[in-house]
Amino acid sequence: MRDIWRQATGSGRGADVAAGAANSAAERKTLALPSILSPVNFPGHLLPKPTPSNLRRFAETPVVRRAINVIKDRIASMDWQVRVRRGVKAGDLEHAEKKLQALRRMLEEPNAVDSFRTLIEQVIEDALTGGFGAIEMEPTGDEERPAMLWAVDGASIRINARWDGQAETARYAQALSGQLDSSAVELLDSQLMYVRMNPRSFTPFGLGPLEVAFETVNQFLSAHRFAGKLAANAVAQYALWLNEATPAQHDRLIRWWQDEIEGTGRVPLISTEQKPEVLRFAQGTDADLRLAWQEFLIRMVANAFGLPPLMLGLEADVNQSTAGEMTDEAFRGAISPLALLLAGHITRDLFGKCIGWREFEFVFNELNARDEETELAVQVQLLKAGVLTVNEVRAMRGLGPLGQDGLAQLSGEAMERAG
Repeated sequence: MRDIWRQATGSGRGADVAAGAANSAAERKTLALPSILSPVNFPGHLLPKPTPSNLRRFAETPVVRRAINVIKDRIASMDWQVRVRRGVKAGDLEHAEKKLQALRRMLEEPNAVDSFRTLIEQVIEDALTGGFGAIEMEPTGDEERPAMLWAVDGASIRINARWDGQAETARYAQALSGQLDSSAVELLDSQLMYVRMNPRSFTPFGLGPLEVAFETVNQFLSAHRFAGKLAANAVAQYALWLNEATPAQHDRLIRWWQDEIEGTGRVPLISTEQKPEVLRFAQGTDADLRLAWQEFLIRMVANAFGLPPLMLGLEADVNQSTAGEMTDEAFRGAISPLALLLAGHITRDLFGKCIGWREFEFVFNELNARDEETELAVQVQLLKAGVLTVNEVRAMRGLGPLGQDGLAQLSGEAMERAG
């Protein structure tokens, strides 16, 4: 069955051979789209995450999609670099520059289909939706491209509850819905990067923001549907009461109203001994749409994702003095923590466990400040005060170090400007 699937999706050894003979040693073990069979789970030592099935559907609604995109797009568009780890001297490493170039190429071209952005967007999407983000890592044995990476559906990953911490023992497995544990694809700790949000001690699984907002989103969709039907006049909120009308008169009035009045815009004229009375079941105002309740639910969704309501379109209580503070809060509270979590996993799992190059680390260049102007001003002040050197500032901005000639030239230009 796996061979048929690989032929149909173009994954596996065929795609690797097309990418180059040097990468033939790296073959993907997990399947690209596993959630196409019936959702039946069997008990065993491989634990599936009990995630509600409609989390994926909720992630496609406008409010939740906006919250996910605010975080995902900001992280995916950040500049990043691979550098020598703190505490390690580049001069002590053998072929350090060559290894840095290999790591950069590996991340920029993780497989034959994805780029770094498309790969990391899939991981962030799964992490925000279900608290899981998974990347399969397979070493190639090629020094110019030490590993290949594929995004994995985190919902299909099961965790071995009996993992003993040994590197040769399978920690994860990808099992299709309805599969037994014996037919699952086992993965070592060094073969899968599993990003957990909100890790807890009583469960091996993480907790995603959308899981926190599950009930809130469900209530918002119900209120939104009710308001849509009410606004479209699908539900009549009033009735016409005739005090002493016979059944024949009642039916005649209904037929006359449907044939002559409804949808025509004409003014109805009714001649009866007693004036008919209109019975209203609601106020007939915007309060019937429960707009305040919907606004409250949107605020709860924003809280679950760690975002200010401003980011989800609620601008009523925002002014010029608070908008900047709220934007900074979104960066510090939602974007920066997840970016640091991803950078740590890439450094520890990919560089350390999979490849074995623990002397290098992955960092995002834009985490110290929210915008370019603020970051530049801080770096200039630190440079003038002698806290940082020119090469340290260049490293923070993802640039290579300058040699002695370049540093001397910069010093000469600085002296000329000062004179």
